[in-house]
Amino acid sequence: MNVYLFNNTHMNEAKLTPKDFFLHLGATIVLYVAAGALINLLFSVINYYNPDQLAGYFYVGSIAWPISMLVVLIPILYVLEWLINKDIAKTPEKANVWIRRWRVYLTLFLAVVLVGGDLIALINTYINGEITARFIYKILVVLLVGGMVGKYYFYSIYPQFKMATMARRTITWLGVVLVLTSIVLGFIAVGSPAKQRAIRFDNERVSDLSGIQWQIINQWQKKGVLPKSISELSDPISNYMVPADPETDASYGYTVKDKYTFEICADFKLPSQDNTGRGGYYGIDSSISYPAYPGKEFDTWKHEAGKACFERTIDPALYPVNPKTIY
Repeated sequence: MNVYLFNNTHMNEAKLTPKDFFLHLGATIVLYVAAGALINLLFSVINYYNPDQLAGYFYVGSIAWPISMLVVLIPILYVLEWLINKDIAKTPEKANVWIRRWRVYLTLFLAVVLVGGDLIALINTYINGEITARFIYKILVVLLVGGMVGKYYFYSIYPQFKMATMARRTITWLGVVLVLTSIVLGFIAVGSPAKQRAIRFDNERVSDLSGIQWQIINQWQKKGVLPKSISELSDPISNYMVPADPETDASYGYTVKDKYTFEICADFKLPSQDNTGRGGYYGIDSSISYPAYPGKEFDTWKHEAGKACFERTIDPALYPVNPKTIY
């Protein structure tokens, strides 16, 4: 691909057309959003593969969203850049159009701001207790992404440097390799869409069992006895119906062991997902701008794949039977 750079001579500036304006504006916006998505994706991958007990819980959206954005935005960015260079090949004066100059200088400025700002945030996170491995990897990510973007546009305004054209082409291909590598690592971390679907079903099962458990305790406190069957919990007046398995519509298992003990069961597709410490640092890490991973709070519902039963014993001192009201 031919690359046309700023001309240091007094070349006449071509007239800006609406096409030029929106091509450059679109390329600028897509570049900034894609760079942010790439950094967030790499941060989330680093967090996932380097868990820290002081960090938050992993949320699949912290990887799925950046991947979705990159898959769409990167091809758009390259197409826009190709169209811009194609126009410059036909009309060399367009290399000096004002919006292109502003775009390049703004990008250089923001690259410096990005590197500086993220380094400050990362150092602050490290001082607050982030493990060294995470800190070093994230520093390298910021320097790599910011450096590649900055160098690419630096050579646009200083073409006199040796091998400037080759450097730009090399950076272009390195960018593709970096994006593809990040996406592959992200997919390895979150698994296939089928796996994520199975996880969501299992999280629904855990949520259902948790609700059933509290309905059983509620009935115990009202009546002083455990329900004989799970169907007794349904109460149209209070608008509660016992849920069924979200995937198979089968009933959940329920067994009364003794006066205070009961057991509830469900069939799970996968073992419990250990997401502890695989997220970022709340209020500090930009990759944790997502809610916690669904089901992360259910530490007492850990299970293996297949049928899993959870035995619960009611402590009358903690859950006393409510006294009957006499009118």
